[in-house]
Amino acid sequence: MFKRHKSLASERKRELISSRATRSILKNDLRNFHSLSQLILSAGPLRSAAAVKHVKTTHFEIEILDAHTRKQICIVDKMTQKSTIHDVKQKFHKACPKWYPSRIGLQLERGGPFLKDYVTIQSIATSSIVTLYFTDLGRQVSWTTVFLAEYTGPLLIYFLFYLRIPYIYDMKESSRRLRHPVVHLACFCHCLHYIRYLLETLFVHKVSAGHTPLKNLIKSCAFYWGFTSWIAYYINHPQYTPPSFGNRQVIVSAINFLICEAGNHFINVVLAHPNHTGNNACFPTPNYNPFTWMFFLVSCPNYTYEIGSWISFTVMTQTLPVGIFTLLSSQYY
Repeated sequence: MFKRHKSLASERKRELISSRATRSILKNDLRNFHSLSQLILSAGPLRSAAAVKHVKTTHFEIEILDAHTRKQICIVDKMTQKSTIHDVKQKFHKACPKWYPSRIGLQLERGGPFLKDYVTIQSIATSSIVTLYFTDLGRQVSWTTVFLAEYTGPLLIYFLFYLRIPYIYDMKESSRRLRHPVVHLACFCHCLHYIRYLLETLFVHKVSAGHTPLKNLIKSCAFYWGFTSWIAYYINHPQYTPPSFGNRQVIVSAINFLICEAGNHFINVVLAHPNHTGNNACFPTPNYNPFTWMFFLVSCPNYTYEIGSWISFTVMTQTLPVGIFTLLSSQYY
């Protein structure tokens, strides 16, 4: 009997120990589950692996035909969507070296406008094969060359007449007649005008990298050089007569000429360095410089100052060729 009670007590003791062990295991499991849940929540949502995108590049074939005969000249291949007309011209030049890029004119249609170098192939393509018409633009010269030739010629030509070389004027008459002071002043103003032009072309103006046909250079030089010869011939002639109102007319006109020259220079500097807001360039506005206040009246004050300079030079020298040149120049501006 005693042994039976003893066995029952030992069994209850085992059950109590096992229940306590089970409870401790459950508590540890709950703690571990809670910690794991907090870890998962703090890690955030599961992110899927980034999908690798395979971009298919579209290539175009450019068929170039002669604009006059419609015969095929060459085919430029492997042109992408971002390729431009400039890239087409470069490859065309490699295929046909006798035509350099600035001489190549490309059109979508015969007789249509020439495509600009910045036009992309994607913007003009309707299929994978693009047909362009080629026109030989002839010999080309850069715009910088055009401007330097236009302004260097008058500077040198005027000096030849100012020196009164014997092939232009009669030496006896030239030595017998003294020059009026306005002749020296006119030479100074004329040279100042074109020296300013040359310096601004080299250091101020942002001249386009494009080209123009050689015939435009010839026409511009003929205009400027021809008028300079006509103007210089009359002003430096031994029989030249000074202005009607004497020194007062000369001094007032010379001062106005210098003011217009200064205004023209400052306006060109402002136009070469406009203000910028973000990605868009703003139109120049007046600033602390009084010469820029002309922007309140006109949109392009440099032309206003240019015409003012030549009007002042016309009044100062009182010669017909200068007046005609001023009139024609004002029509151009």
